[in-house]
Amino acid sequence: MPKAIKPLPTPIQDGPLDAKILGKFVRARRTQIGMGIHEAAAFCGVAVDTLTKIETARADVNLSKVFSVCHMLGIKLKIESWEE
Repeated sequence: MPKAIKPLPTPIQDGPLDAKILGKFVRARRTQIGMGIHEAAAFCGVAVDTLTKIETARADVNLSKVFSVCHMLGIKLKIESWEE
């Protein structure tokens, strides 16, 4: 029987987005939809090691892989205009 996935709460972003907070969002979203790390990596088309690196912000990861994971998990990234 597969291990039950405990959903994590959505993190609160208090400042600029960085790798650490983005990783927390990715992990929270993955657990909220009930996916284990192996299942989510396969679903997103990345290696388990890559998804682990994204979630823990341990090492550099190709930006296109980060975008792909976010897209597949339904995480929307938005750039706000810096002009008034």
